[in-house]
Amino acid sequence: MRSTRTRDHRTTTTTANPLADVRNLGILAHVDAGKTTVTERILYLTGATHKRGEVHDGTTVTDFDPQERDRGITIFAASVSCDWRGHRVNLIDTPGHVDFADEVERSLRVLDGAVAVFDAVAGVEPQSESVWRQADRYGVPRIAFVNKLDRAGADLDTAADSLRRKLHTVPLVVQLPIGREDGFTGVVDLVGMRALTWADGDTYTETGIPAELAAEAARRRRQLEEAAAELHPVALEEFCAGRPLSPQALTGVLRDLTRGGEAVVVLCGSAYRNRGIEPLLDAVTAYLPSPLDVPPVRGLSGDERPADPAAPFAGLVFKVTATATGRLTFLRIYSGTLRKGDSMLDATSRRTERAGRILRVQADRHAEVEQAVAGDIVAVVGPKAARPGATLCAPGAPLVLEPPAAPAPVISAAVEPARSADTERLVAALTRLTEEDPSLGLRTDPETGQLVLAGMGELHLEVAVEKVRRDHGIEVAVGRPQVAYRETVRRGVTGYVHRHVKQDGGAGQFAHVVIDVAPYEGEEEFVFTSAVTGGRVPREYAAAVGLGCADALLEGPLGGHPVTGLRVTLTDGATHSKDSSELAFRIAGRDALRAALRACEMVLLEPVAEVTVTTPDATVGSVLADLASRRARVSAQRSLPGATALTASVPLSELFGYAGTLRSRTQGRATFTTRSAGYTPT
Repeated sequence: MRSTRTRDHRTTTTTANPLADVRNLGILAHVDAGKTTVTERILYLTGATHKRGEVHDGTTVTDFDPQERDRGITIFAASVSCDWRGHRVNLIDTPGHVDFADEVERSLRVLDGAVAVFDAVAGVEPQSESVWRQADRYGVPRIAFVNKLDRAGADLDTAADSLRRKLHTVPLVVQLPIGREDGFTGVVDLVGMRALTWADGDTYTETGIPAELAAEAARRRRQLEEAAAELHPVALEEFCAGRPLSPQALTGVLRDLTRGGEAVVVLCGSAYRNRGIEPLLDAVTAYLPSPLDVPPVRGLSGDERPADPAAPFAGLVFKVTATATGRLTFLRIYSGTLRKGDSMLDATSRRTERAGRILRVQADRHAEVEQAVAGDIVAVVGPKAARPGATLCAPGAPLVLEPPAAPAPVISAAVEPARSADTERLVAALTRLTEEDPSLGLRTDPETGQLVLAGMGELHLEVAVEKVRRDHGIEVAVGRPQVAYRETVRRGVTGYVHRHVKQDGGAGQFAHVVIDVAPYEGEEEFVFTSAVTGGRVPREYAAAVGLGCADALLEGPLGGHPVTGLRVTLTDGATHSKDSSELAFRIAGRDALRAALRACEMVLLEPVAEVTVTTPDATVGSVLADLASRRARVSAQRSLPGATALTASVPLSELFGYAGTLRSRTQGRATFTTRSAGYTPT
């Protein structure tokens, strides 16, 4: 059914459409919140698998890479499909570790909805906040699943309150747990006012609400209606009239609030014990949008394409991976139909590709299909050069979609083969890795001639190097990691004058510019403006000065690091009637800013990580002492049952080898997670 939201949030139904029964969603979470276990239970309950996979046994479907099973974490986003009560669910299990945030970013770019998984004891954790902000950036509607309700210290209300405090959203809790911790056996569905309980089997039993919970369930249902009435006109009208909302009406209200991003429906359960997954799937189909419920995709030129199989074909590449059977290009199809053998235009590179085979993907298993339509997420065999972020479209109807943002690497290390004969193979293997993962960078150091691999963290580089060893059989030596420093302006200069004059017999070059340089603290790394009046510097020449200034930012005066956080203003200049050109003014802008930066007061910036350490109470002192030795600034200390959670900002350069040190100081009983916290002066 095609649905459109009107001004009063009511839902209008128009024509029947199979796409209304499709859900494209991701599973988002902090490390160890249980999202892979949630995914495994979904696949098992929907019949997509016949055995429940376990992370600790290395038997999961989505964590199929040997490194994922060895490390017990999700590293690569995995796509799977299943069917639930007449709906097709295309699901992407995303990594939770900060080093692989780019996998999350690219996945969110092509999703229509998401399930955010939270630990019932820890609530919102650092990486939870990061992935939540990523989903905000792409306007992805979410529902929340509070997992591990069977753990000691688990509390649904506390976890929901952390959503309100830390994520600044409105949590609408639609379930009441039956039992606590080890005694957790089921939930009361506050929308349908019924009890769902799970024994040791795989299915739930629906009963009336237990007498001892009846009053509490009625109170919470009333609270749910009050919260909805504050946000939705239909709920407000019924609430003011003193009429309780019917289950159907409340479901419609919650659907509108979820899809509009005004609130988040909160469910609970224990994925490991297989409790709460069926209601979660019901919530996915009831509240999260179909491809028809999201606005038509818009190209960079402003053109729109509807989610219509009859429209011209357009899709976005969000993942590329090499397998034993060929190069797989993962594609979200936004409009049109792609058939086996079709020609496709890579609108980003203007290269023509061919869809040799179209595959429905079940993690590392594939089923070939003859065609895929708008709303589908599939893998295509055939494209040889399409990279993540590329738009593939019908050759006769070109369209360029906005690619996901690729983060800049923050850490690098020199890599070289153990045998010099493997040098060319190593370069080819690393080049292929950077094509698959845009957050990896590869360059050759001009002074040493060494290959330098850059990434998002120490673990990111470890995984990349291990992939080269396992997949290509190349032994690799890795140097000590180095962080990516930046330079910025502490105190700028005004009225800096630079003249570029070149005369070598032919047409000359002349450009005269006057610039101001000042610190800038906005979101952009560099801002250029022109304040020239009277036409002394034509607009096209002023734009060329801006391009030249951007060229100068690649190397700063302190140590050759990239320059960030500054504003350059062109205040005056002069031209020559014959010798001035855009090239001359670009060169002048570059040289002027390079010279001006040497006259500015500059400061070196280093990347900083926010580290959260959970350690037994007995070892808190030892952990704090070690953090202090690493120039950490502790910002929070929170008590947990039998443990303490410490949050600190630590320079990234001080975190090399921290995992081993923490294990030795706490006898392996402490854990830590990190997330990027930007840059700070050294």
